[in-house]
Amino acid sequence: MPENTTAQNNNNDSDKRAQLRRAALEYHEFPKPGKLAIAATKQMINQHDLALAYSPGVAAPCEEIVKDPANAFRYTSRGNLVAVISNGTAVLGLGDIGALASKPVMEGKAVLFKKFAGVDVFDIEIDEKDPAKLVEVIAALEPTFGAVNLEDIKAPDCFYVERELRKRMKIPVFHDDQHGTAITVAAAIVNALKVAGKKIEDVKLVTSGAGAAALACLNLLLKVGVQRKNVFVTDLAGVVYEGREELMDDDKRQFMQKTDARKLAEVMVGADVFLGLSAGNVLKPEMVATMAERPVIFALANPNPEITPELAHSVRNDIIMATGRSDYPNQVNNVLCFPYIFRGALDCGATTITDEMEIAAVHAIAELAQAEQSEVVAAAYVGEKLTFGPEYLIPKPFDPRLMMKIAPAVAQAAMDSGVAQRPIADMDAYRDRLQTFVYASGTTMKPIFDAARNAAKKRVAYAEGEEERVLRAAQIVVDERVARPTLIGRPAIIAQRIEKFGLRLKEGVDYDVVNTDFDHRYRDFWQTYHRMTERKGITQQVAKIEMRRRLTLIGSMMLHKGEVDGLICGTWGTTANHLMYIDQVIGKHAGGADSTAQDVPVYACMNGLMLPGRQVFLVDTHVNYDPTPQELAEITALAAEEMMRFGIKPKAALLSHSNFGTSNSPSAVKMRQTLELLRQQAPWLEVDGEMHGDVALDGKARSALMPSSELTGDANLLVFPNIDAANIAYNLLKTAAGGGIAIGPVLLGAAKPVHILTPSATVRRIVNMTALTVADANVAR
Repeated sequence: MPENTTAQNNNNDSDKRAQLRRAALEYHEFPKPGKLAIAATKQMINQHDLALAYSPGVAAPCEEIVKDPANAFRYTSRGNLVAVISNGTAVLGLGDIGALASKPVMEGKAVLFKKFAGVDVFDIEIDEKDPAKLVEVIAALEPTFGAVNLEDIKAPDCFYVERELRKRMKIPVFHDDQHGTAITVAAAIVNALKVAGKKIEDVKLVTSGAGAAALACLNLLLKVGVQRKNVFVTDLAGVVYEGREELMDDDKRQFMQKTDARKLAEVMVGADVFLGLSAGNVLKPEMVATMAERPVIFALANPNPEITPELAHSVRNDIIMATGRSDYPNQVNNVLCFPYIFRGALDCGATTITDEMEIAAVHAIAELAQAEQSEVVAAAYVGEKLTFGPEYLIPKPFDPRLMMKIAPAVAQAAMDSGVAQRPIADMDAYRDRLQTFVYASGTTMKPIFDAARNAAKKRVAYAEGEEERVLRAAQIVVDERVARPTLIGRPAIIAQRIEKFGLRLKEGVDYDVVNTDFDHRYRDFWQTYHRMTERKGITQQVAKIEMRRRLTLIGSMMLHKGEVDGLICGTWGTTANHLMYIDQVIGKHAGGADSTAQDVPVYACMNGLMLPGRQVFLVDTHVNYDPTPQELAEITALAAEEMMRFGIKPKAALLSHSNFGTSNSPSAVKMRQTLELLRQQAPWLEVDGEMHGDVALDGKARSALMPSSELTGDANLLVFPNIDAANIAYNLLKTAAGGGIAIGPVLLGAAKPVHILTPSATVRRIVNMTALTVADANVAR
């Protein structure tokens, strides 16, 4: 390489590092210093709240805890609170930088706990290097926490500190640098050997490095099947052999081998697995060449691995490789396990982390990697082929299924090994609760999913059957026994994309296809469409063309003909375009929302949002630009009935800029008239208006302002005077407070079960709407 090119590359690398450093400093400083804040879980807005939260009310839970210490988990946050503790003696790749300088790392660990598992953390940096004194300090903190995560404490001090704390404390103590790394490594090696076609009990394993992480990995690998006689450890002084005294300690001595080999190169001959947790570039290409067939190389040193994948693959083409870096396949990252191990341990009240719990986590991670990838993973790692194999041995950190896979496995293992003080009685209910955390829509959708699973009619057509989100949703729908998908599209393209995305769907077994290139039903479909629309300007030629190219029209005709029980469309295009074909073929529901209501057939869209502390549904967000009072009354009643399908009692607020008569503008008058119609046509509905949005969501404020209001408590169905107000409010709330998570749009007023999504719809939303469509199909209209 020319000298000027080398210099240019070095300058580019230097510039990138400088930019990353600058960005990292800004990230930590703005908009407020640090990455953590404390948020209250109870309101404190008046003197009564203050009296409950502090004196004199706080005495009551204190007295209950005195009677029974277990009540601390009932009346305080201890059961969801972890201490992340370090003395800063072995921080990342920075070494002994001290307790204070380690604080950004500990705050980062706290954020990971909260983000991935909903676990609260106090980071505690202790300025104490004496292991015995460090144990005393940490042990004294036991009343505060449900568990302790030790972090970045140098070896061999970390071994002593963890052992002593486990003896003294009756809560889980987990040194993540040891065990978190070990669990992830073990899961990846189990899968790597499966890909290589080797039995774990037969492989020769060589390590480079004998620190806390390396020795913990070896100890766990022994528990999952690796034979001690086949393990060779090397460190700065060479091979750990019988009789060696240099740089030895009790934890390392257990891996002494009776061998004449003294160097890494000598023990690498014939090795099946190389596990590197040491320093960059210590594994040379010539060493790789001497390994057994289909060798497994885990070069986990950061930022520079023991050997780069490029260099290793230049020597041989049968290598299965992992690193600790995110820019290569198979990143071994302990964030895959520690949040969920603590989640499971806390939830069952484990007093410690047992071998059985760690092994359960190993197998849970390994099994998850062998499943097809979720939509969240695919979106986060767009362009990567995430299918189990040499370049995909372990799940990605943003796979939301990690929680539902690992935490129950760990909790079950804790119960089986007798360390769970609060055993989980109903594991299925526990998984449902975890599902609720992972998908904010989980609680609201549960009755709908239950109804869908037990439904007789389950055939749902997807207009955009070639779309990636639709295919991923179809896999979940099949796995969860929600529906049998009918995909509208080209069969070969659908099959090709199913393989590309690593899905398991099989045509004719799991799903059916409407072939848009040629389908035997085409003639019948276009002729039926022509008969329906010949007096609406649709000629035979137009009917033929439209039925060939309009996917929603094809789906609507399938639904009309009874070949499917429901239809999902709208992952691209506008609501109006899709609704035009639905209206032509399916049409509006014949009657009103209630038997006593006037017959005002109307379409509308309702959206549900999971906001902090509340669920709200909004209408009409997508269809009617300026609905009349009669239309609004029908829309409100339809929406309220749909909410009851979710198991939610509707409390409707008719919103306006006017607050109970403060304005006589046309929009305010319209909402008043809507209220009058609803009281006549839907007397079963709890509703009031016109009112401001804040009054709608604050039942106490409304009661003070309008004591005679028939609407009690906080409203959960918000009805807007026009589409501008509804759509703007919906998108603002969804983005600013709802985390982008929504249910819907739910199409109201159609004669048959059909829903029009939006281009922003996620796979989870498509799955949710499929379940709702199935539930709709099984309700007599």
